[in-house]
Amino acid sequence: MADSSKPRPVYRNIHITQILSYRLPLAGIVSILHRVSGVIMFLLLPLVIWLFDTSLTSEISYERFTSAFIAGIGFVPAALVKLAVLGLIWGYLHHFVAGVRHLWMDATHSVTQAHGRSSAVLTFAISLPLTLAFGAKLFGLY
Repeated sequence: MADSSKPRPVYRNIHITQILSYRLPLAGIVSILHRVSGVIMFLLLPLVIWLFDTSLTSEISYERFTSAFIAGIGFVPAALVKLAVLGLIWGYLHHFVAGVRHLWMDATHSVTQAHGRSSAVLTFAISLPLTLAFGAKLFGLY
């Protein structure tokens, strides 16, 4: 008896030229963004240290800290400072929520495709609204 169905596809590692046409599952996107958020936090660590030091040293330095969000820092405009801080806010919140997701999956051995997708949706459902709320406060919307 001949099998008339078409042959099953063979999955291999994708090449860098195929990266734009590859459809990554939501859990994969969350995982990659977890790494990206870690890199963002690492690269902006000097800014975080400067902001922390400037905000706590004295009353005069605290005024410098607050003026960074109004007048900017040196030649860097205030809008760019706020965008960098918004990137830090997103990076921290996403990294934290995705890290809890990974810890939960490790602790409970929840490695099914359905759980991966639902936890990825939950990760976005928690981190994005929190980022929007903190970003609205940062940009003075409330």
